[in-house]
Amino acid sequence: MTSTAGGAGQLLAISDLHIGYEDNRALVERMRPETDDDWLIVAGDVAESVSAIEWALKTLAGRFRKVVWVPGNHELWTHPSDPVTLRGVERYEHLVEMCRRLGVVTPEDPYPVWEGPGGPVAVAPLFLLYDYSFLPEGCATKEEGLAYAHKTGIVCNDEYLLHPDPYPTREDWCRARVAETERRLAALPDDLPTVLINHWPLDRHPTEVLWYPEFAMWCGTRLTADWHRRFRVETMVYGHLHIPRTTVHEGVRFEEVSVGYPREWRKRPQPPGRLRRILPTEV
Repeated sequence: MTSTAGGAGQLLAISDLHIGYEDNRALVERMRPETDDDWLIVAGDVAESVSAIEWALKTLAGRFRKVVWVPGNHELWTHPSDPVTLRGVERYEHLVEMCRRLGVVTPEDPYPVWEGPGGPVAVAPLFLLYDYSFLPEGCATKEEGLAYAHKTGIVCNDEYLLHPDPYPTREDWCRARVAETERRLAALPDDLPTVLINHWPLDRHPTEVLWYPEFAMWCGTRLTADWHRRFRVETMVYGHLHIPRTTVHEGVRFEEVSVGYPREWRKRPQPPGRLRRILPTEV
């Protein structure tokens, strides 16, 4: 683990920047820390192309004391418009190496320790994917769930663009990621609280408000349903759902910190692109 000196900084978070939209790119151009000690969590779905992801993370890393990134499904897409045609694990590793050149913390790096207000807390970026275990009501298997989703017309583009190579399936990749991440989290000191960051929520409860419940299949795994209790979690930070809100589950705060698409954020009363404060805790 690495650490920072204490100070008056804040641990801030945002996700689902989707800077392929010019209005969203403009939000990133305006993002600034409030103090020189502020850290920023970027919880996935920056963009689909490697060049756009690099622009955004380089811009933010030049402004914040530390930037912590986890991949979302859009970063992992092998999109026809992206000249970088890497797939699966190779694409992810390419993004990790890019982040390291920029000084951005990834799920493959030692977990930094926040020692500012509200600390010390291990800030743990995770990459876990999903395994289709958040099944629609009445469905008992992945095959039944996908058949139902295709019938309703609500099918995530991951089915066509997110390749698990060299794993046979996305759920195989997910299970491997969960096993390795569980091992690393279990090795943390027993008295050190954590902020866990994953693009997808660690528990199913945030998906209960989805307009299209079948989309939950692409939103996480039941394998992590007890992690907020097991790993001394102060806050679980996630995105993906484009439903920014705070929930409390079994005494643990879950923060969905997404910006979302312009057609979504324009409907909301609050200004878009506001960085959510994770520590010290917002009242």
